[in-house]
Amino acid sequence: MQPLPGASNALTFGILSILLTLFCCGPFGAIFSIIGLSNAKKAEQTYQTDRNAYTGYENVKTGRILSYIGLALALILLILSIVYFGVIGAVIYAAAAEGGFN
Repeated sequence: MQPLPGASNALTFGILSILLTLFCCGPFGAIFSIIGLSNAKKAEQTYQTDRNAYTGYENVKTGRILSYIGLALALILLILSIVYFGVIGAVIYAAAAEGGFN
């Protein structure tokens, strides 16, 4: 039995998607989620061809779950950013309409 190709990549990208979304890059962590999901799909297809030849399918399942969580967090952060900057824009527009900047 040999390690499943791409299983560790799916897990790594799933972890990175969550960490980068929360601590670094915000919605850009979704890119790592998509890459993690792609790697998980390829690894699962490889595993389905011969289930008895590979180990490490648990990493594929865990990587997929972490990638979905990272994608959800990135989308939530994106929505909150849009709302945040929308409110700031509305306040600035309202102040300018009332002549608050004169």
